[in-house]
Amino acid sequence: LPVAVLLKDTKLMDVKLGQLGSWLAMRDFTPGGILGAMRRGYDRYYNKYINVRKGGLGGISMVLAGYIVLSYMWSYSHIKHDRRRKYH
Repeated sequence: LPVAVLLKDTKLMDVKLGQLGSWLAMRDFTPGGILGAMRRGYDRYYNKYINVRKGGLGGISMVLAGYIVLSYMWSYSHIKHDRRRKYH
């Protein structure tokens, strides 16, 4: 018998599209709730990729790729002005 799980305790990947609005309404968007969610995400990432017995380059390369994407997004407004500029 499948055990009934409350919508509040359901993971995002298990939420149906019709339930998404009510699921989001049940989330905690206070600063403490957001910090708690970030802490849980960091702990999950750390335990899955960094704090392992036989580590690889996967976890570090994901952090590096995230840094590259963020730095590109931060400097995009400056980069887009240089795209069509002629240098002659």
